Amino acid sequence: MTYRHGLVIGKFYPPHAGHHHLIDTAADACERVTVVVAASTAESIPLALRTAWLRERHPQPHVEIVPVVDDVEVDYDSDAIWAAHVAAFRAGLSAASGHGVGALGLPPVDAVFSSEEYGPELARRFAAAHVPVDPPRGRFPVSGTAVRSDPVACRPWLSPAVRAYLTRRVVLVGAESSGTTTLSRALAAHYSARGGVWASTRWVPEYGRLYCEEKLAVARRTDPNVWIGDLAWSSEEFTLIAERHLALEDAAARSGSPLLICDTDAFATSLWHERYLGALSPDVERLHARARHDLWILTDTAGVPFEQDGWRDGESIRERMSARFREELDRRGLPYIVVTGTHEERLTTAVTEIDSLLEKGWTFSDPL
Repeated sequence: MTYRHGLVIGKFYPPHAGHHHLIDTAADACERVTVVVAASTAESIPLALRTAWLRERHPQPHVEIVPVVDDVEVDYDSDAIWAAHVAAFRAGLSAASGHGVGALGLPPVDAVFSSEEYGPELARRFAAAHVPVDPPRGRFPVSGTAVRSDPVACRPWLSPAVRAYLTRRVVLVGAESSGTTTLSRALAAHYSARGGVWASTRWVPEYGRLYCEEKLAVARRTDPNVWIGDLAWSSEEFTLIAERHLALEDAAARSGSPLLICDTDAFATSLWHERYLGALSPDVERLHARARHDLWILTDTAGVPFEQDGWRDGESIRERMSARFREELDRRGLPYIVVTGTHEERLTTAVTEIDSLLEKGWTFSDPL
C-alpha cells in the first residue's frame, strides 16, 4: 500500500460509476480509506440512503463510509467557508473512529483522492498528498449533475441500488378476472419493444396467486378434495405475501429498465386482507407506506366476462371489490387512472398515461 489513510469526499448525489472508480482507486492504494458523504439538508435524496448505497457497493473491510451533514454554502474563494467545510469533514472522521484522528484513533490522512478542481486545496488543508483520479472523466463520462438531469441516459453508470431507486413503478390493481395480469404483460412487452434502455422492461407477477397455489397443494396432501374456498387464512400470511411481492419488485427494479410494471402491490393485498379477515392489515399498510410507487392503474370489470378458473370468489364479489378499490384509491389520494373497454383500448389508455409520467422526468432539489 502507498498510503496509510486515504480520504475521499463527495456529495454522491447520487453515486455513479465515476464515484465508485474513485473509491476503488483509493482502496487499492491505502491501508485505510474514509469516504465522507457530505450532504446538505436541501438535497432530496436522503443522506442515509446515499450512505447505504455506497456501503453496499464498497464492502471492502478497510473502507469506511461516513455520513456528514454539511449545510455550509460553497465558495472556493472564501477561507472561512473552506474552514467550515473542513471542520465538518474532520467531525465525520472523528465520529468514524470514536477517538478522533491520530493518537488512539485513525491514522492522520496522508492522501486525498479527488477528481475535482478543488482537490489540491482540500489536500493542502489536510496536510496530505493529492491523488488526482481521472479529472477529465475520460474513463467514466458521467457526473452527479448529469445523472440528475437525465437518469435514463445515465442508467448504465448507476449501481443496481440506485437504478432501483430511480425506477418508475406502475401498479395494476383490480378485482378478480378484470384483466390486470393480461394488461401487465402487454405493457411490459410494449415498452420492451422500444429497445435500448427500455428493452429490459419487466413485470412482476402477483405473488399472492403463487402463494395460494402452493397453500392449496399442501392442503391437498391431507385431503385431495379440499378447494380454495375451504382454506383458512391468517393475518401473518397476508404480511408474508406483501413482503415477498415487494422483494420481487425491488429485485426486478435493480436489473430492469427505468420502468417496472407491477401486477398488484401491498395496497391491494391489504384490501384482500379486509375481504377475508374483516379489516385492513396494519402490517401490510406499513409495507405499502414504505414502497415507492408512482402510478396505479385500476382495471374496470365492465366489458370483461367473468371467468371462474377455480381460484376466484365469484362475480358478485368481483363487483364489490372493484368498487372498494376505487373507493380506497380516492380516499388515499393515490395517483391513478381507470382503464376500460377492449384490451386494445385499455393498453392505449395505459401507455398514454405512463408516457406522460415518464416525460415528466425525475425531480431533484438543487445542491448548495
